[in-house]
Amino acid sequence: MSALKNIINNCKQATFLTEKKIAGKITAVENLQLHIHLVGCTVCRTYQQQSILINKVFISFGNNDFKLDNAFKKALNGKIEKEINKN
Repeated sequence: MSALKNIINNCKQATFLTEKKIAGKITAVENLQLHIHLVGCTVCRTYQQQSILINKVFISFGNNDFKLDNAFKKALNGKIEKEINKN
């Protein structure tokens, strides 16, 4: 599989790079890889938009201690994995 094909078809890598970009720790090469993937993947574009929104909401909470319970995190993680594996 060519490197370009791998970038295009790798939603797990794209979601990782999305989070890395939001954290401000993405390299130029990684940013290009993410951009290439997002051009063809509507699911990851939606993920990126939602992740940016969620990040803004959490930043607005400031320094308050906000924690999700473990059952909710597990269920959410399962839903995310299910969606990622659809592609």
